[in-house]
Amino acid sequence: MEERVFGGRYRVTGTLGHGGMASVYRAVDEQLGREVAVKVFRIGAVDHGERARAEAEMHTLAALRSPSLVTLYDAALDDEDGDSYLVMELVPGSDLDTRLREGPLDTTTTARMGAQVAEGLAAVHAQGIVHRDVKPANVLLESDGEHVKLADFGIALLRDAARVTGTGTVIGTAAYISPEQVLGREVTGQADVYALGLLLLQCLTGERPFPGTAVESATARLTRGPEIDQHLPTAWRTLLHVMTAQDPSERPTAAEAARRLRALERDGSAPATQLLPGGPGTLT
Repeated sequence: MEERVFGGRYRVTGTLGHGGMASVYRAVDEQLGREVAVKVFRIGAVDHGERARAEAEMHTLAALRSPSLVTLYDAALDDEDGDSYLVMELVPGSDLDTRLREGPLDTTTTARMGAQVAEGLAAVHAQGIVHRDVKPANVLLESDGEHVKLADFGIALLRDAARVTGTGTVIGTAAYISPEQVLGREVTGQADVYALGLLLLQCLTGERPFPGTAVESATARLTRGPEIDQHLPTAWRTLLHVMTAQDPSERPTAAEAARRLRALERDGSAPATQLLPGGPGTLT
């Protein structure tokens, strides 16, 4: 694989990681002379209708400009060599999953990081796209230690293009998917908000809210919400509670979550979030 060239210009120089549905490689764009990340999917052929929808979403994501999103440079679905891949900005640094192996984060760092991810999600949701796989491994930590970028829109783009999981019924990472994803129901941006809530809770405690096997983790959230540490400040407990509500309509939008997290970043003693009677998920 290290000798391959994708699209006639992206020469692979190393491996960045492997997952269940794809592998990510470091590569050089020989046309522009810059390093990039190439995510290559292990999927079957894509039919015409699915290709048109996925390509439309690729163009939408490529046009997004947010400091909280990894920039999508190029993409191909089932090209002449049978490859489907995304070409993305290569972000120097590590990822949140690696960082959390060292222990939990403080509340200010968690709020700052969470706000950036939520702002990126808000930009994506505004275009009608759902990420579907918000998890620590997809939050890249820039080398300055202050900024993060949300990566990996592969599932968002290819969710219908092929059976990207073993059964094609549940798409996402079991430890972070929403109850509606587990049940195979309609998925909206509120599923990403739920996943972000679990991610933030893990940052603050150092533990996954729903441990166990994939099946145990996924099904546990159908009967209960995550256990929120009562030692956390009231504002944090309230926000995490609404972000991980069983009913998607009771969760805040990503934009609302971002505003609340910015407030928590500014003042760790900010007053508790409250639901307004004017509508579910509305934050004060």
